[in-house]
Amino acid sequence: MWDALKRPDIPACLRICAGTDGSVTQLLEVLTGKTVDVKTLKQGIIKAAPDVAELLDIEIGDEVNSRLVTLDAGGIIYVLAKSLAPIKRMPQPVRDDLIRADIPIGKILREHKLETRRDILKMEIVKLDFFGDVPVLSREYRIIYENKVLMWINECFPVDDRWRM
Repeated sequence: MWDALKRPDIPACLRICAGTDGSVTQLLEVLTGKTVDVKTLKQGIIKAAPDVAELLDIEIGDEVNSRLVTLDAGGIIYVLAKSLAPIKRMPQPVRDDLIRADIPIGKILREHKLETRRDILKMEIVKLDFFGDVPVLSREYRIIYENKVLMWINECFPVDDRWRM
């Protein structure tokens, strides 16, 4: 899985962001020196299909918050991120903040003092129309809270010069 980060065309700043088990938003703010804006492209509650239920270890048909956002610093999009979060597992204040949309997940977890861990599941280079012809480093991970999946996240990082900071 970590081989994707060893490619010579992956800039060091991108390796740091993609390899962390912490907040990408916070790292981006440190690396760019700018505030990172979360911009919601799509958000809603869906019923868990079999593949989503398996991914989140929930029952088929359970309600899941589905969110697609970009992370933007200084007008440059660094990340496209999709998250899936089982509604019944989220403490109410966390649920309220997540549904409000444009708040980074790491900030939500910190503000509500949730002790979590991130388990990286997969990392690979893919093609994604959102970023045009630019190769994309995609990583999937789960945020674990009280030994259960609180969220599944897929972050996509364009592999180009925007990371040469």
